[in-house]
Amino acid sequence: MSLQRRAARSAMGGWGWSLLAAVAGFAASAVLSGIAGFPRHGFVAAWTLVVLALWASFARRRRVNSRIQLGRRWRAGLVVGSAVGALLAATVARQPASEAPAGGALAVDLIWLGVAYGVADALILSVLPVLALYGAQPAGVLHTPAGRLRAGALALAGSGLITAAYHLGFREFQGPQLVQPVLGNLVITAAYLVSGSAVAPMLAHVIMHGAAVLHGAATTVQLPPHY
Repeated sequence: MSLQRRAARSAMGGWGWSLLAAVAGFAASAVLSGIAGFPRHGFVAAWTLVVLALWASFARRRRVNSRIQLGRRWRAGLVVGSAVGALLAATVARQPASEAPAGGALAVDLIWLGVAYGVADALILSVLPVLALYGAQPAGVLHTPAGRLRAGALALAGSGLITAAYHLGFREFQGPQLVQPVLGNLVITAAYLVSGSAVAPMLAHVIMHGAAVLHGAATTVQLPPHY
């Protein structure tokens, strides 16, 4: 089989996983927040289970070793993820502030809404589409700058699709408000592509979510759902 055919076959498989993630994301946000009306902490618990189930299936079928992925170029991931996270935290600071929790409640929110929610979002919105659409490309494609650019564009498109579908399930993003999370997550996914490390999108998401907790979950768009 020619290199071009192998690349096209890999892209088709990657789009299959991206479409599955988009459908799962939309269904989870629409049902859990729009129909069931889960409070934010309950939503994060259910959403995390959905993400872990999808990730486990993807990792098993595509033979992805999560430990190896986390260890790959992790130093670059820390640097790039911190920089992008700081940039996104600055956008959080420009939003209206609301009361943040204190003491033990603050610690719980930083762990649950910051770390758990941030990692779950990063896995399905950035890591999965990059591995499905970029990482699965034949080595011969990724050995050339043009091939890497094409594969990177595919990964960004897949990430944008999943991000848009997931956020459309929230009533608060069913309009022009959808643009902000899509653009923000494309920056996070680009951080993964630039650094080559899955640590980058995870860290960027965690920093952004943590900043939203400290600034006030009631008024920051990065922590849906809002009722």
